[in-house]
Amino acid sequence: MAEVVVIGSYVQDLAFRTEIFPLPGETRIGKFFAGPGGKGFNQAVACHRQGVTVKFIGAVGADVFAQGLRDFVESEGITASLLEIDRLSTGAASIVVNGQGQNQIIVDLGANNFLTPEFVEKEFRSSNILPKVVLVQVESNLDSTLRALELGKESGSINILNPAPINEGITKQILSLADIITPNETEFLHLQSHLFGRVLRDDFWLSSDTDLQQACRTLGVPNVILTLGDKGCFVSLEDAACRLPAIKALVKDTTGAGDAFSGGLAAGIVKFNRDIRRAVQFATVVAGISTERQGTAPAMPNLDEVTARFSVEFNNLCNWSLQYD
Repeated sequence: MAEVVVIGSYVQDLAFRTEIFPLPGETRIGKFFAGPGGKGFNQAVACHRQGVTVKFIGAVGADVFAQGLRDFVESEGITASLLEIDRLSTGAASIVVNGQGQNQIIVDLGANNFLTPEFVEKEFRSSNILPKVVLVQVESNLDSTLRALELGKESGSINILNPAPINEGITKQILSLADIITPNETEFLHLQSHLFGRVLRDDFWLSSDTDLQQACRTLGVPNVILTLGDKGCFVSLEDAACRLPAIKALVKDTTGAGDAFSGGLAAGIVKFNRDIRRAVQFATVVAGISTERQGTAPAMPNLDEVTARFSVEFNNLCNWSLQYD
């Protein structure tokens, strides 16, 4: 078994770059590019490129996009177990990126919605070696996501849940099985309102560290890492909290930066022997570098790039603003 098992989505990215987002009814000229993507697969690639062994488990259709995935994993050296469903298409996304690196995305999940818990369990148990980390999202069948987290608990793995994209089907049970969650601002708001009926102000992350720590603690997850784009992240552990700035980056495309963070975090937990604080710093560098190039999975940096920037950006642990006995 790989050190990290990623269970989740594969989506073929069909992306357009234009200086200004088109208005309703407007057509703009841009440049087109295509490549492998999907939250699950992006995270698997980000993790793999940090020198960590990864197994990706997902679902595809019997089409040209699925073949593109197989070609890519072969070139990367990633182990992928794919449930092929003849009657469905592989997931696909339409992405528009503007001149500031911002993006607008529409995704059809296709076969991802039909990844089965039975397939996940079979592929998870295909080796006697247990993974150190199980990483999931909510961009594929949620019954399979739940089963993956249950298997992670049974195996003693660290379970990371990236609760993205916003999915009305997410449950308290799924949340309760996570050791770490990595929501962005809107996903955090959704978890609070959808699962607990709490309404926070839209700019809640501007609250004091003490108030933000309290909001994170109400989710009942041991470790909450709130990703805040160019504002960095807020790290809420059971005994401490910290605001960690983003690295300095020449941003070209923010698409997939959150996936780079989650994949980098999984790799960091393996590399730093479950030291979450160091793993978060490592993930911040992986995410920052990913914004400096175009695309999602192909944009994920390699270990040499991350190591060089990591030593410059984080010579010491960040200043933990809250400490608890």
